[in-house]
Amino acid sequence: MITAENLHKRYGSKTAVDGISFQLPPGKVTGFLGPNGSGKSTTMRMAVGLDRPSSGTITIDGKPFAQHRAPLRTVGAVLDAGATHPGRTGRAHLRVLAATHGISHRRVEQVIELTGLGEAARKRIKGYSLGMNQRLGIAAALLGDPAVLIFDEPVNGLDPEGVRWVRGLAREMAAEGRTVFVSSHLMSEMSQTADHLIVLGRGRIIADAPIHELLETGEHRVLVRTEQVAELANALESSAVSIEHIDAETLQVTGLDPRSIGRRALEIQAVIHELTPQLGTLEDQYMKLTGEHVEYRSGSIPEEVAQ
Repeated sequence: MITAENLHKRYGSKTAVDGISFQLPPGKVTGFLGPNGSGKSTTMRMAVGLDRPSSGTITIDGKPFAQHRAPLRTVGAVLDAGATHPGRTGRAHLRVLAATHGISHRRVEQVIELTGLGEAARKRIKGYSLGMNQRLGIAAALLGDPAVLIFDEPVNGLDPEGVRWVRGLAREMAAEGRTVFVSSHLMSEMSQTADHLIVLGRGRIIADAPIHELLETGEHRVLVRTEQVAELANALESSAVSIEHIDAETLQVTGLDPRSIGRRALEIQAVIHELTPQLGTLEDQYMKLTGEHVEYRSGSIPEEVAQ
């Protein structure tokens, strides 16, 4: 269980985290989303004692991280995959960490196998790719078999197989009754991994809900397939309806439910071959939620450069 109560963090005049409160129960994967600079990494750092709150609290199983006598057995965290001694081998790095908590070499070999480090564990860390560093960080987080896992952007640098593996690992750890807290900028990946989402904007919580609720409140679309595309599009057209032509026989309609579309089609005697409701995507809902909370916004490419 991770609990934050009225949590604040200020750096001089800048407020990074602005009075957030949440409770993350065991048995679920909680996704942590927000634009760059929204306070996600700062919150995770405060959870494991790397930053101190300016006010408020964040606790692990009812106690601040620093008060746990065996932190590795309580919390496993991946916050900076590069925070290792480059001259050590991956295996040596894990053995040093294990020694601080009386964890056996057998457990070290288990997490090496689990994370797919394999032969890379024999090599010096300075030769690791970003993906291998991520696997090493996850191996370190799993060493103490903790009940709480905190992963900040764990799939950075991983290939498709590695991304799928992290997704499965998070789901498996939650299914075993652990609290899993994961941040990511990959909306498609988060939509397949998380049970619950917390979205930050400029240090404040702008959404805290099960993922299915967020998707259900988004704009619903209906995929319509007919040979009479033009006629049906004209019949459905209104200021409240958005119509996108997908191909010569397919429309994507926003603003009308399937029943209303079917009635209009019947009125003009259009034959419908497909009428499929579609939930809005997590990316669509995320952009809608965070649109006014983006601190670092990209500019447009000058026309002369684009040409």
